[in-house]
Amino acid sequence: MVIIENNFENVQTYDNYIALGSFDGLHIGHLSLIDKVIEIAKNNNGKSMVFTFKNHPRTFIDPASTIRLLMENDNKIEILNNKGIDIVCFEEFNEEFMKITPEKFIEFLYTKLNVKGIVVGFNYKFGYKNLGDINLLKKLQAQYGYELYVMDSCTYKDEVISSTRIRNELQEGNVLEASNMLNRPYSIKGEIVHGRKIGRSIGFPTANLSYNKNILLPKIGVYYTNVKVNNKIYKGITSVGNNPTVNGKKLTLETYILDFDENIYGEIIVVYFIKKIRDEKKFNGLEELVAELQRNKSFADEENIVIK
Repeated sequence: MVIIENNFENVQTYDNYIALGSFDGLHIGHLSLIDKVIEIAKNNNGKSMVFTFKNHPRTFIDPASTIRLLMENDNKIEILNNKGIDIVCFEEFNEEFMKITPEKFIEFLYTKLNVKGIVVGFNYKFGYKNLGDINLLKKLQAQYGYELYVMDSCTYKDEVISSTRIRNELQEGNVLEASNMLNRPYSIKGEIVHGRKIGRSIGFPTANLSYNKNILLPKIGVYYTNVKVNNKIYKGITSVGNNPTVNGKKLTLETYILDFDENIYGEIIVVYFIKKIRDEKKFNGLEELVAELQRNKSFADEENIVIK
């Protein structure tokens, strides 16, 4: 897979078929566009391409926005590569791009990216103030000669799947619902850093994760997770919270990895949220906390959901 930013000349010799969108989360709806653009590119002996943003447009338009992302760009690249996309074009959403008219954007796709086909979702909007829509794409077909494919919405439990809906489920702690719409467990990666080491003193050493603060954390609570360490998957119990029993002062993401006893400080791991176990609770001392952690460990031991 080729990744481009401003080096458009590298792809101008191909007939390119492009899927357009922000693709935050790459949920089932997004993946339907990806599958379609791969299909039509192969049928036309062309290249499949995804055009997306390095940064979320809302964070540029409103710097005070509290929106959190569902995935980092390297995760997005990994998934698109595994799907079989040929080219990913990452555009920086800035003031210059924000002011591009819808007509100029389509001209850009035609002249700079040699686009022969466009795949979009049913509600796709583009260009300055989102003035471009499906009707304009249909209108400009005759001028630029591209094929246009508009994908229907994908639903889950009779409601349209969207990044906003997935965020809402995660913020309610419904990680299983979010995973069903993503078609994979929601995950967060980060570096293992030193913590207060209280868990170690009570027989439950935890891996404290330093993570990208632009990524959305699920609701405060305790979760059954899978943890990827050095390309191996382990069961885990992950706490998102403030550790009230031991007077924690800040929000942390820490994981007890079952059947694991290695020094991984400085390592990058991935935590996959499978199922919520319980809400955060302040216990009456460490003895009560340990008893609850034992119950949580038994819960994780009995779970047969382990990703591949």
